[in-house]
Amino acid sequence: MEIRVKICGLKEPAHVSAAVAAGATYLGFNFFPRSPRYVDVGAARHLMLAVPAGVAKVVLVVDPSNEDLDRIVAGTPADVIQLHGKEDPGRVAEIKARYGLPVMKVVGVGGREDLAAIEPYQSVADQILIDAKAPKGAVLPGGNGVAFDWTLLLGRVWRRPWMLAGGLTPENVAQAIRATNARQVDVSSGVETAPGVKDEALVRAFIAAAKAAVPA
Repeated sequence: MEIRVKICGLKEPAHVSAAVAAGATYLGFNFFPRSPRYVDVGAARHLMLAVPAGVAKVVLVVDPSNEDLDRIVAGTPADVIQLHGKEDPGRVAEIKARYGLPVMKVVGVGGREDLAAIEPYQSVADQILIDAKAPKGAVLPGGNGVAFDWTLLLGRVWRRPWMLAGGLTPENVAQAIRATNARQVDVSSGVETAPGVKDEALVRAFIAAAKAAVPA
């Protein structure tokens, strides 16, 4: 099974094109206003309309209100909603029912004590994204460029498709895939030269490294 790659936090048409050409399966668009990767609805719509069929357009939101999501879903051709806040399983189910779109729930992991939080979402979310837990005091819930102990995920039983994120780079993504048996990986800061500034060469290198990796 080929490794699927998500490039998140895209803001420029050239970077969208580079990710598509390199073989990304998912493209992420960040609607968290405090993020350096933030895009508004108009800009996101323009970027998404250039994405070919078969590549999933993911909208990243953090504890969104229904009003926020109404505006985003109505204004863009989104394929997936990624919830990156403190949304509980009930809220995940509510959002999925309200919009009829697949929902990806992010769970932050810093240590073994965080693993129990994964299970309740396996019955409501369509996918689980395991990210490194944000450092204490961090402004952003993700995209902080930190990793966690990948061995914590070894032997875990998954009832939903899942994706690995957190501190991944072109240099370590193959190691992360081997260590966790991940079939899907997500990157944002690991393909940037500065916060929010993607690099086409790094995007291509990351996707190539991920697709060449052999899971455990």
